[in-house]
Amino acid sequence: MLPAYLPNNFAALTGGGMPIDLKKKWSDGKRILGDGKTIRGFIGGVSAGILAGFLQIYLEISGIIPWFPHHTVSAVILFAIGSLLGDMVKSFFKRRRGIDRGGEWFLVDQLDFVVGALLLTLLFDPVWIMGTMTLPLLIVILVLTPLLHRTVNIIGYKLGLKKVPW
Repeated sequence: MLPAYLPNNFAALTGGGMPIDLKKKWSDGKRILGDGKTIRGFIGGVSAGILAGFLQIYLEISGIIPWFPHHTVSAVILFAIGSLLGDMVKSFFKRRRGIDRGGEWFLVDQLDFVVGALLLTLLFDPVWIMGTMTLPLLIVILVLTPLLHRTVNIIGYKLGLKKVPW
């Protein structure tokens, strides 16, 4: 899941500049996504996810870490892009609900990127995802991800890298 887990963190680290929504508003008068979703952050986040996935592929193929699950290039790319698309879809709906940037939306904030990554990969590489994602593995991912997400965010908050611990 590293190609899906890393993009959000690296998008935050590399972000800034022009927002993806070009500062446009939706028909309800609210920003489509907001200033937190930037073109530079999207490129930086997707690049980090892809690099992590390529490293996983290398470590698995080379035999250095043979127990890594087999990843395809397309699955790695789809996980990285899907992760940030899932986050953007969530941001769109947060704006519609009146939840400000940084505001918490329990569990949705912790699972949006995983759902986005899995759905995009299911759409464009169904053979890989159906052959790799067993039901027990999917359950582990859906249970552990919110715990990992919260832990990483609390650490980032304590280090002064995040404004809120969620």
